[in-house]
Amino acid sequence: MRPVLPTDAESFFDGSPQGLAICRAVLAVVGGLGDFRVNVSKSQIALRRHRGFAYLWRPDKYVHSRVPAVLSLALPYELGSPRFKEIVHPAPSVCMHHLELHDPSMVDAEVRQWIREAFEAA
Repeated sequence: MRPVLPTDAESFFDGSPQGLAICRAVLAVVGGLGDFRVNVSKSQIALRRHRGFAYLWRPDKYVHSRVPAVLSLALPYELGSPRFKEIVHPAPSVCMHHLELHDPSMVDAEVRQWIREAFEAA
């Protein structure tokens, strides 16, 4: 079942058709994994189970950037991939992986696996 994109998520990516397409691609992956919630705030779209596991945000809202969306994945361990722009440790048990996405095709098999791992860890 394909999840319905909340209206506020569409508004979040207003003016960024690539960002919206990336958001839809990520939600399509998560929708096939099980129950989750979408919380849209001014700064991000948070995907949650028991806790947040994936976050989409627009870097152009904060800095000059041509990247339409960043996917941040919360995992209890660090993934070793050069695809990540940055990996930070906001808490001892959380490794936040930041992945710049330029178009929906970048939500490939590897990224789908990472999303699945984050979903299961949440």
